[in-house]
Amino acid sequence: MSTPSAAARLDHWLPRLVLAPSFVLSFLFIYGLIAWNGYLSVSASRLLPNYEFVGLQQYEILFQSERWMVALKNLGIFSVLFIGIGMALGLLLAILLDQKIRAEGLLRTIYLYPMALSFIVTGTAWKWILNPGLGLEHLMQQWGFENFRFDWLVDPDMAIYTVVIAGVWQSSGFVMALFLAGLRGIDDSIIKAAQIDGATLPQIYWRIIIPSMRPVFFSTLMVLAHIAIKSFDLVMALTAGGPGFATDVPATFMYTHAFTRGQIGLGAASATVMLATVAAIVVPYLYSELRSQRR
Repeated sequence: MSTPSAAARLDHWLPRLVLAPSFVLSFLFIYGLIAWNGYLSVSASRLLPNYEFVGLQQYEILFQSERWMVALKNLGIFSVLFIGIGMALGLLLAILLDQKIRAEGLLRTIYLYPMALSFIVTGTAWKWILNPGLGLEHLMQQWGFENFRFDWLVDPDMAIYTVVIAGVWQSSGFVMALFLAGLRGIDDSIIKAAQIDGATLPQIYWRIIIPSMRPVFFSTLMVLAHIAIKSFDLVMALTAGGPGFATDVPATFMYTHAFTRGQIGLGAASATVMLATVAAIVVPYLYSELRSQRR
């Protein structure tokens, strides 16, 4: 029985040796820092890390904070509207483009363009557009509509909905692309058979095509939910959490308390809650994907 040559052994181990440093560094800087953050969340850390163990005290303070409850409420409002409107608008745009209309390539590019922008750029642009003294309200009043009011950006009760508007504007084109890919993957023979049976186009989409796109709906839901939970840069650029803390979300709460208020332990606790929320969304998705691949 021949033994492997030195060259064969080198070919076997060389890829592993090349990838090992990046793997070790990624493991340390991702999972190591996650573990460190988890410990800080059960410590007495304030301005600087303090490794005195205090149990769940930081979590008790967190859920007794009015600002944290406002952040959770805002996350719920933003997530439901952002995901719901984004998916509905994206599906509608995908269905319209699926009709083989003229200039489809141009329209698809226009719809996808906002996704090429960062949330910082999107937030800044919509901050100008929705500014009562500079943007849409000012423009309409100059055109003669003096009673026109759209001051949501400075209204504590309505400001969170401006974040929804900006988020939907940026993400709906991306959702459209996902749904359009799903629509184009459906066998045309199914549609032709339904048309022969006398089904109208709305009936075909509602009863045949859309139900067959459940995996696309599920994947889109996971992506948008993940974006909604991490909506830090959009909120900071558009409202900076204001007026007051009316548009705070967990991500901005964590940043404010950990980096500007010297409450590292409280910020770490909020970050751990966010991580658990993301894991609750991503892990079932990964499990279902792996399960489907095995099947």
